[in-house]
Amino acid sequence: MTNETHPTTRISLGLLILRVAAGVIFAAHGGQKLFEFTIPGTTASFEDMGVPAAGLIAPAIAILEFVGGILLALGGLTRIVALLLTLDMLGAIVTVHAPLGFWVQSGGIEFVALLGAAALALAAAGAGRISLDHLLLRKALPDILVG
Repeated sequence: MTNETHPTTRISLGLLILRVAAGVIFAAHGGQKLFEFTIPGTTASFEDMGVPAAGLIAPAIAILEFVGGILLALGGLTRIVALLLTLDMLGAIVTVHAPLGFWVQSGGIEFVALLGAAALALAAAGAGRISLDHLLLRKALPDILVG
């Protein structure tokens, strides 16, 4: 029997696959912003793309994507992290990618829209049973936060 608080193993496996794939991609992009481009380089890039308050936004996004991606992959604080990553991708679409069209090769929304949709799906569904949320927080936090 399936209900919102006890998803089936099959659903939990699907959520695990989605979480790990999206989480690794987010963490890799955050790591790139932190360690390859560095915060000053990421800030300069954000400024060049017209991101407002780039000096504040660039480090926040870099940390969110890196730490949030790791948490997402592990299923830790999934709904909260996934919602923040959804907003991250929405901001990227609105401020940078939408004017460039759809296709990723022209800098369009294709890739960030898919990441945003994956994050939004996880914000709505939660982490599933194969997660840190289920293991550590299922009794401590309301279901709306853990899932």
